[in-house]
Amino acid sequence: MAKAPRSKPLLAGDKPIRSRARKPRDPSQPKLPLDPMPARIEPCLALLKPCPPIGPEWTYEIKWDGYRIAVHLNNGQVRILTRGGHDWTHRFPAIQADARRLGVGSAILDGEAIVLDDEGRPDFGMLQQSLGGRGGKLNSGASIMFAFDLLYFDGHDIRETPLTGRRFFLESLLKNERGAIRLSEEIDGDGRSIFNAACEHGLEGVIAKRKDSTYRSGRLGDWLKIKCVQSDSFIVVGYELSMVARGGIGSLLLAARKGDDWVYVGSVGTGFNERSAEYLRKTLDRIKRKSPPVRYEGGRKDLVWVQPTLIAEIEYRAWTHDGKLRHASYKGLREKQDNAAVYELADPPSNGSPA
Repeated sequence: MAKAPRSKPLLAGDKPIRSRARKPRDPSQPKLPLDPMPARIEPCLALLKPCPPIGPEWTYEIKWDGYRIAVHLNNGQVRILTRGGHDWTHRFPAIQADARRLGVGSAILDGEAIVLDDEGRPDFGMLQQSLGGRGGKLNSGASIMFAFDLLYFDGHDIRETPLTGRRFFLESLLKNERGAIRLSEEIDGDGRSIFNAACEHGLEGVIAKRKDSTYRSGRLGDWLKIKCVQSDSFIVVGYELSMVARGGIGSLLLAARKGDDWVYVGSVGTGFNERSAEYLRKTLDRIKRKSPPVRYEGGRKDLVWVQPTLIAEIEYRAWTHDGKLRHASYKGLREKQDNAAVYELADPPSNGSPA
């Protein structure tokens, strides 16, 4: 079984909020009634697995396709932080307004900001458009948040409470919410059946969580993600000119990390609409370069090389024997504030596909 890819942030961004280690309580105040509210909590991340775990110790949720956010509510003041610690409160006005209406004085909710399509499924491209594209300044009134965890509640840090307990408080807080903040429902049952049903409905996959797990920052295995279709981030290194394609882009040329280098992993020529293709063309033409930033041995002509600064989210089915993406489709550009991470190649196994 191939190992899950290792990813790391590409850009540091503009001084995001950093979490601090929790200090033990002052022993001279053993009955201190309230816990200090953290300025930021590093998120618990899901470990990629090829198939769902089975057993009564696991519970399951839909894997939402959007931006991971944390909503901090403190006496009517709301902050919405991205996974990378950037303050995007102004970008999600509907979520901010609904947070103020929650019947609690203080809370930290963990969840995903998404935009739903006409069939009620999350659409990453629509979310990007609602925010004005990569680097855009639009406020996404169409975005809603599916909350799946509660880390701080009514003056108490509850990260050491097992997931079942945290979910109890979360469900009581959001039981009547149908607006811009909604509960990400738990699903109990056979993980394989739940995963198959998610794939049949065109969803990205499922998240499996240990019911007795505390909230631990990082990718430690308490949460697992199982994807119906692979989706990862790759760096854009160029594009192929076309006289007939939308925006004049026949395909995007993509690369992955390998150590300190970029490695060409193929191209993607589907998933664009008129608007996204025109935006890509204008953006890419501002960062042209004369020489390729990767080793390229293909024979295609009319290639335009660019500085490796744009990160594209790509959906794909598999890898070819020579390490190229198979059946790739473009989903959108990632933001540096989203702590975007580029797929990192390990040493390939004997079959030649990336590990």
